Amino acid sequence: METPDANAELAPGSRDGWEHLAAHTEARIALGRAGGSLRTSSLLEFNVAHARARDAVHATFEVDKLVGVIAASGVATEVLSTAAPDRATYLVRPELGRRLSEASAARLRNLGSSMGPRDLAVIVSDGLSATAAGNHAAQTVIELSGLLSAQGWTLYPIFVIPFARVKLQDEVGSLLGASHSLILLGERPGLSAHDSLGAYLTFAPRADRTDADRNCVSNIRGGGLAPPQAAAKLSRMLIESRRLGLSGTGLRDE
Repeated sequence: METPDANAELAPGSRDGWEHLAAHTEARIALGRAGGSLRTSSLLEFNVAHARARDAVHATFEVDKLVGVIAASGVATEVLSTAAPDRATYLVRPELGRRLSEASAARLRNLGSSMGPRDLAVIVSDGLSATAAGNHAAQTVIELSGLLSAQGWTLYPIFVIPFARVKLQDEVGSLLGASHSLILLGERPGLSAHDSLGAYLTFAPRADRTDADRNCVSNIRGGGLAPPQAAAKLSRMLIESRRLGLSGTGLRDE
């Protein structure tokens, strides 16, 4: 196949010479041009993508709906809160999303005492895309719970916690005495994907854990890693993490 010349002159308003490659990626390539500017259609597509990303950041996290879907599968849930009182505060004060509210911290201490140590604490939050959590979190969590339960893992109820940051998993896991913690939350939206869910796992969660101690499975969505495949990948990594007694840079998904 002849490779298009990226420097070749294109007639105003024509498609880009690399257009055939656009079928293989959601990245914004082969946009074409009209004179020295983007084509009108390309500009409008960009504006739509930007609006979707912005809307995902500010969307309302439908907690009751998510809890209902998870509970209908037979998996227990518990709704908690962070120190962030609302979404506007959460977006400008990230540190508030890294710790529980006093009431929720007390609730977890009680749960830890009554349930005892278990293998895994799972948290679901809206993060920076409530759209992602609403679209993909329930299926991922339900699939994962089934896979791990079949392997003999013990799980706490799924903790649904609006306005959380990744670091919150350390406080949750530590208060409960969990062997592992896992948080699923919406990733920062991009122009190609506004509903991408990320999952972060940590072995022996505690306050001094850093990002180097975590493993991330990202781009969980229909156009990326579908929830069933993400659940299978997370299950493998958690089982290997328990076998090795570590997570983070020392853990690889082979």
